[in-house]
Amino acid sequence: MKKITLAFLLSLGSASLAVAAEHTAHDIVQWTPTTWAEAQRDMPKGDVAAGEKLHSTMFCASCHGAKGESTTNNWPSLTGQSAAYTYKQLLDYKSHLRNEDDRAHIMVVVAKMLSKQDMADLAAFYADQPLPCPNGLSKPAPSLVTVGDPKRLITPCAACHGANGQGGVNETTALRGMPRDYFIRTMEMFREGHRNNDTFKGMSQFAKPLTDQEIAMLADYYACDGKKETASNQASAK
Repeated sequence: MKKITLAFLLSLGSASLAVAAEHTAHDIVQWTPTTWAEAQRDMPKGDVAAGEKLHSTMFCASCHGAKGESTTNNWPSLTGQSAAYTYKQLLDYKSHLRNEDDRAHIMVVVAKMLSKQDMADLAAFYADQPLPCPNGLSKPAPSLVTVGDPKRLITPCAACHGANGQGGVNETTALRGMPRDYFIRTMEMFREGHRNNDTFKGMSQFAKPLTDQEIAMLADYYACDGKKETASNQASAK
């Protein structure tokens, strides 16, 4: 099984190079509130069992964990994410709207193999799993989470992502239990303009004025008492 998984991932790596070349000439269309609302209306009804089968046959577990619960800092946790969030991200990968780094290139290749029904099924499977940190976030919330920073026009994280990082409505990400390094990398991508698939440009505007220290502080807060970081460090030390 490990040999099959490695071969599959290596083939994705090779294919991602072709995707990267194609990306330069690809006509990317940004979402508008209207087009995203239409996409949500047209989203197929997801089947949890079919999504679980796809999670296995497409080797999603190789990066995202047995049920979508990431066990390393390299990949995001998918458990407990809303179906609309996961569905949108897969659409964005398929259209090249998300293609911000080498890891995203791999997902672009994977998404091109999926139909909209497949995407909806995977989204339903992940949404059916419990969020990480079942007892919630125990650390005191930084002021950026609870009140933001009015002087810099920064909206509090909790306003969109929930008071306990559980996510908001529709495609708003659940942040609770997100691996620390992945969180930092994502915020830096938004801040530097390398990732720009946020429909209302909310994350791009929020991340732009943040310092490295502030991003690291938020990452520590949402990472379930640093358990993700510890697991990653232990794995890399072996």
